[in-house]
Amino acid sequence: MKRLRGWDAVLLYSETPNVHMHTLKLAVIELDDLGGRTFGVEDFRKVLHGRLYKLDPFRYQLVDIPWKFHHPMWRENCEVDLDYHVRSYRVDSPGGRRQLDEAVGRIASTPLDRSRPLWEMYLIEGLAGGRIAVLGKIHHALADGVASANLLARGMDLQTGPQADRDSYATDPAPSRAELVRTAFGDHIRQLGRIPGVMRYTGQGLSRVRRSSRKLSPELTRPFTPPPTFMNHMIDATRTVATATLALADVKQTSKHLAVTINDLVLAVSAGALRKLLLRYDGHADHPLLASVPISFDFSPDRISGNFFTGILVALPTDCEDPLDRVRKAREAAISAKESHELIGPELVSRWSAYMPPAPAESLFRWLSKKDGQNKIQNLTISNVPGPRERGRVGGALVTELYSVGPLTAGSGLNITVWSYVDQLNITVLSDGSTLDDPHEVTDAMLAAFIEIRKAAGLSEELTVVETAMAP
Repeated sequence: MKRLRGWDAVLLYSETPNVHMHTLKLAVIELDDLGGRTFGVEDFRKVLHGRLYKLDPFRYQLVDIPWKFHHPMWRENCEVDLDYHVRSYRVDSPGGRRQLDEAVGRIASTPLDRSRPLWEMYLIEGLAGGRIAVLGKIHHALADGVASANLLARGMDLQTGPQADRDSYATDPAPSRAELVRTAFGDHIRQLGRIPGVMRYTGQGLSRVRRSSRKLSPELTRPFTPPPTFMNHMIDATRTVATATLALADVKQTSKHLAVTINDLVLAVSAGALRKLLLRYDGHADHPLLASVPISFDFSPDRISGNFFTGILVALPTDCEDPLDRVRKAREAAISAKESHELIGPELVSRWSAYMPPAPAESLFRWLSKKDGQNKIQNLTISNVPGPRERGRVGGALVTELYSVGPLTAGSGLNITVWSYVDQLNITVLSDGSTLDDPHEVTDAMLAAFIEIRKAAGLSEELTVVETAMAP
């Protein structure tokens, strides 16, 4: 048994009937290397069964504390019913990218069952070209983007040689109510003992802010004032998904030519796409948007669970018409946000989250999810996470593409997540059922914004075709 860390618990408390807190990991798989052998859901269950011993979060079961006296705990080694957790799904004909996106959206529209380990896996069949896909639906309380990438690597054959699979793993008994209350009391005492350290960390951050010659930008001062937009409203429970793929070589060439990071370029491309959508849906794009950009502070390659990140608020230059000006301003905004983040302390929110009481926190998030108004902190979330650098295999079959996306937050109907995979930069857009007419409007606009930047920079408008990726 182990206690959920504060940030993990907050991600659990923030889940409501219309705000689901699971993340999605999608792998498209080529079956040609299997020599005509099929790979069905029973084969997939067998592969997972042999690897559960090293996929620790898949064996975690949530255990609530009586009277919500403390954050819940993970029972670390529970029995896992793979017939329940691993399911088959068939996409609509003709099985192209759009049909796969629609299937992922339908699967994402239902929350996970908290009485079981907080994950589901879907073997998706019926894709064009004889491919299949594996979709992982994992609660954010289990893992952040870095941990999910590491967990994914453990589940795939990224090393040479055969996998050292096992047929079984040890299970732990369920705890008694008395044990839960006793350990909660002891953990509260230990938490109280950590308060002086948290106060000291907070004081050091405030002192750095006071001594700094830099001033926070107007967009990032309290109270936060993200502009009202078409994407900011009470979201519904439906989820829609769109994906797109860029050649990583094109992205690297563009970022090097413009002397910016890939993350700066992702923000600039997002700003260009969102500007087009603001003009389409709202009729104007005269203010920067506030994007929450997750930043990890634990990049350990062995970490496969927990959340060690915080969000920085970046002003997206959606009010800039010139594409190169957008790149410059996106870079400046990202640098400013990171400097402010480092000044105050990257772990500040995470450390204080340990002291958020469960019942009031759940009530607060339920209230926020039902408010029919804009999110007062951000307009949307934009993530850029480096994924595996080597091609993975599942049961001997080659993984040709990887996509990832985080959840929507209350009052914010759009999430853009970018994951790299070997030679690809893969984009996933998540929305609800009422924000957009079609989520592919966002991916189409992002590709157009990238081409626009390359054209303005004097680079070729012809994008490299990623042969291993599904057709647009």
